[in-house]
Amino acid sequence: MQSIMEEKQHIGQLFDRIAGTYDGLNHGLSLNIDRLWRRKTVQQLKPVKHVLDVAIGTADLTIEMLRSGKVEQVTGLDLSKQMMAVGKLKVERLRLKEEVDFVYGNAQHMPFENEAFDAVTCAYGCRNFQNLDEGLREMYRVLKPGGQVVILEFSYPSNRLVRALYDIYFSHILPLVGRIVSKDKTAYTYLNKSVKNFCWGEAFVQHMHDAGFRDENFRTLTFGITTIYTAQKW
Repeated sequence: MQSIMEEKQHIGQLFDRIAGTYDGLNHGLSLNIDRLWRRKTVQQLKPVKHVLDVAIGTADLTIEMLRSGKVEQVTGLDLSKQMMAVGKLKVERLRLKEEVDFVYGNAQHMPFENEAFDAVTCAYGCRNFQNLDEGLREMYRVLKPGGQVVILEFSYPSNRLVRALYDIYFSHILPLVGRIVSKDKTAYTYLNKSVKNFCWGEAFVQHMHDAGFRDENFRTLTFGITTIYTAQKW
């Protein structure tokens, strides 16, 4: 069985395999609560002109940002061409094609100049980085001074009962349903492991601080299942 670090080396291919069913499973398995999480994430974002959306995937966060009116232009970066292909179709249907640029690339080695963006966002992508610190340092590098980073990521509930139910869901229900719907035997097992092996709360904030960010803050949602992190580049 592959280790989680070995799986992360091929993360783009993993998401390529499940791109066609990803949105439906995401919304269905979360009972559409994931849409609320993204809206609350965008609420934390200050109005800006140009945003980099790291791990843009199928563009749900990008679409929410543009619909909010807080953002004029989004550049999205991802290692999965198939996920971005789904995202492109969605922004075209919504007549947002001119406002979004999709770029294939690695978040740990971004193909952008220093201080190129007014803000950086990332929804459920950080835990897939092979090296979290390198990814956060790249976010810092491409962000303009005074710019904001807003990250949405899974976390673990502090309440024991909620955590027990969460473990059952993530360890058994999610992998089973994901395997049946996506026809992929490993992808949703990886997603379960990627959450369990990732840091959250104060530990994640410390990584942001070490990357150079300041004014770090975090807010948990839905019993701590997911967390919004914000910070500034001075």
